[in-house]
Amino acid sequence: MPDFRDPDHLPNLRKGGLSRHPSWLPRQRRGTTPQMIGRYPDYDVMANAASWDHATRSVVEDRLHPSLELRFFSDAEAPTLRAFCDVVVAQDHDPRVPVAEMVDHVLADGHLDGFQYADMPNDGETWRLVLRGLDEIAAHRYGIRNFPACDVESRLGIVAELAEGRLGGGAWDQLNVERAFKVCMRMVLSAFYSHPWAWNEIGFGGPAYPEGYMRLGPLAVRDPHEARAATSEDPVPLASDLA
Repeated sequence: MPDFRDPDHLPNLRKGGLSRHPSWLPRQRRGTTPQMIGRYPDYDVMANAASWDHATRSVVEDRLHPSLELRFFSDAEAPTLRAFCDVVVAQDHDPRVPVAEMVDHVLADGHLDGFQYADMPNDGETWRLVLRGLDEIAAHRYGIRNFPACDVESRLGIVAELAEGRLGGGAWDQLNVERAFKVCMRMVLSAFYSHPWAWNEIGFGGPAYPEGYMRLGPLAVRDPHEARAATSEDPVPLASDLA
């Protein structure tokens, strides 16, 4: 178990501002989490499924078996899509939440947020330009064929520049780069945290329908179906003390 007096678990206090790799977390013993690690190693949200109504249970169970066939992105775009999604949600080995496929299906079905920045193309075109821009940066900067061919540090560095709106040239000149990152991340995070494996990772009790949640007070109070973390340190006061 890490020493939480050391600030390297707090991104803003680490060199380069990068998050600590999640491999320090306990190994998952029950259920499935991304990469089989998490703060709730003995928790499986699907153990609550018997208390959900049929419609709710069907929706959640369907998320465990999504189609892995891409319908929006091309075969040429697929490797960069998957590499980008893996980088931004820190999934570097299986089991993975199939974020890339989930994003693809949202775009293919047109289930979007219902708004668009005035200075941006539609979400689908934004994604295509981002993927093209990532490949162009890899080719221009490192002389390799595409973004997935970059080493891990290079991929992290490129994505950090994208997040800060500092990429330019080629496809990037057709976008407000900082907003493009936000468009992509909104969809990525929505996909990732809609999946039961992510719920296991964060100890979320699931839809709890029709029962609902009874205990809505302090965080120390839990419903019977909610998980208890394997680590109890609160990073917020630690960050204040170390700032």
